[in-house]
Amino acid sequence: MKRLLITCALSAVSFLGFAQDEKQKDSLDTKKIILDEVMVSAVRVTKEIPLTFTNLEKSEIAPRNLGQDIPILMNFLPAVVTTSDAGAGIGYTGIRVRGSDATRVNVTINGIPYNDSESHGTFWVNLPDFSSSTENLQLQRGVGTSTNGAGAFGASLNILTDAVSEDAYAQVASSFGSFNTLRNNVKFSTGLLNEQFEFSGRLSRITSDGYIDRAASELESYFLQGAYKDENTLVKALLFGGHEITYQSWFGIDAATLATNRTFNPAGIYTDDNGETRFYENEVDNYKQDHAQLHWNENWDGGWSSHFALHYTRGRGYFEQFREDDDFGTYGFLPVSINGELVTTTDLVRRRWLDNDFYGTVFSLNKRAETYDLVIGGGVNNYQGDHFGEVIWARQAPDSFIRDRYYEDDSRKTDFNIFAKTNYSLNDRWRLFADMQYRTVRYEANGVETGIVDDTFNFFNPKAGLTYSLNRNNNLYFSYAVAQREPNRNDYENGNPRPEKLNDFELGWRYLNPDFQVNANLYYMRYKDQLVLTGELNDVGAPLRANVGDSYRLGLEVEANINIGDQFSWQPNIALSTNRNVDFVFQRDGILQDLGNTSIAYSPEVIIGNRLGWTPTAGLDIALLTKYVGEQYMGNIDSENSILEAYSQTDFNIQYQIRLNRIAKSITLSGLVNNIFDAKFVSNGYFFTFDDDFSNPGTVTTIEGAGYYPQAGINFLLGATVVF
Repeated sequence: MKRLLITCALSAVSFLGFAQDEKQKDSLDTKKIILDEVMVSAVRVTKEIPLTFTNLEKSEIAPRNLGQDIPILMNFLPAVVTTSDAGAGIGYTGIRVRGSDATRVNVTINGIPYNDSESHGTFWVNLPDFSSSTENLQLQRGVGTSTNGAGAFGASLNILTDAVSEDAYAQVASSFGSFNTLRNNVKFSTGLLNEQFEFSGRLSRITSDGYIDRAASELESYFLQGAYKDENTLVKALLFGGHEITYQSWFGIDAATLATNRTFNPAGIYTDDNGETRFYENEVDNYKQDHAQLHWNENWDGGWSSHFALHYTRGRGYFEQFREDDDFGTYGFLPVSINGELVTTTDLVRRRWLDNDFYGTVFSLNKRAETYDLVIGGGVNNYQGDHFGEVIWARQAPDSFIRDRYYEDDSRKTDFNIFAKTNYSLNDRWRLFADMQYRTVRYEANGVETGIVDDTFNFFNPKAGLTYSLNRNNNLYFSYAVAQREPNRNDYENGNPRPEKLNDFELGWRYLNPDFQVNANLYYMRYKDQLVLTGELNDVGAPLRANVGDSYRLGLEVEANINIGDQFSWQPNIALSTNRNVDFVFQRDGILQDLGNTSIAYSPEVIIGNRLGWTPTAGLDIALLTKYVGEQYMGNIDSENSILEAYSQTDFNIQYQIRLNRIAKSITLSGLVNNIFDAKFVSNGYFFTFDDDFSNPGTVTTIEGAGYYPQAGINFLLGATVVF
């Protein structure tokens, strides 16, 4: 795929695979980039900027791109932990970076915010097979740039979708594997018509039964792009989205069930009239999400360029549940007398709906000169969300009508930000980076759980740093960044939350030559009023958080790429960290106790990734990938009952490309064996406590419990891609 090139300072050094132009592998010099990347220049960083990041290119994603979600494909990046509710990487998946969950990872697609405005989460199940339309992505650890969307408290993930193709092509890809997994997609591009216009697209369908019982997924998605370009202009119109139907599997299982029946799924369980245990067949999540983006990138005289974008996202859907013996009062039903007996409960099926709109604009103006690179920009985004519930069937439903809503909540959120950042060359060795952002957020909500919320937040988020070039192969960097962010909807439901603040210090070293590349960095992240995960879940499986006062994360991350001869490569990475709540207070057995410094939930102190690659001949790539995640607590009180044991996973990946000169241009065969040693591991779980004052009258006893999400043992995916 040919690319239109322009000269600028943005580079794409990838520290997992190091996919970059051969001419650039021996130095840290600047390079040319495609015009498509102008749209993410406001949120991306380069090796000249003193922030910690890793790039992942399309060519690195492709060998493992057989239907699993983007978080799973990122599993082997530094400081990353991933998990899957269904246990096999398809359906609902999650990611944590430096111990921070997805609600604290700022995600943009082509510079447009993707995190849900209310929950702050990212739901990749709504965009299945999106990796097949991804040109590259950048994971910034720490605060990063955090220009658009909510502030990053663990990382920023910036995704760039497919670049304009000058050559026409058609592509058909299929894969199948364990748990009746089947992925099919078709892609096409017209190539440049009249050297200015291009139309491209993708249609995908993925089905899988999942590793967990009944955790099936039916996923469909599309991606359509129209583009116009000339020497200085690129206009892109994009439509993409997905429809997911997944059987719920977010309940987890207890330790006893984990030991005897790892795949058990309690979702939909009920007892029929004959006393038999059954499972409701339609206990599903059913959601559609559609995105429209319009981008205009322009190069102007004098080193100026601009990016302007409009966007709109439409989401709607529900999850359906069978509720056994549920209380009339929840649904506004009046008690009824049947055969002389007062009835106040009933079996029923309910749907809880979301219907939301998200729209706005982002913009930036960039000036590139010999000694500096200046970006000025901002964004205005609005969110409108409706929450409502319906009872679609009930054994007893007095005084009710079809489509009655038993609750009806709404929320509104406006997010405005403006920023200016510069990377200034003081001399041949020193570069100064400065970034200032002002962000204001207004959130209004009206709900049974949240009460009446009308909060406005004003945040000033400065960042500054220095980069020192020892020579063309070495540089050192230091940065300080501030991030502040508002609570999410669940935080309001869980209490009276305060906004959070983070001071992030990063110190790093980069070295790059043709056969050896390394990036090492130290970080210290100091939080005020951090909203940490408590380990508990709410009634729809969403994790709960609470302010903890002072807390910090201190760590070392090292990633490298070593070429061993012409055929072998080795890409190891390691993340070591200490993550602590300072002077943590907890009420146990009815007594408020000072527990001192405790571990932050879901923050393993050791995370190791490794890739061994072998290319014995042209077109054949073989890789062995290993991930080790150390022991972690699922709560903040250092309870033995909340420990998630350390685990490791090793995958085997092979890809063979056959070049053809006839009807098809190429055929690529791919194979992936996940967890080849059949390890029985758990990558996620939950932990809860409650006070029991009934068993022993006059005393209060704190009861602890935990749940676990087991991951699949050895499993495989095989695929073929034909390009015409």
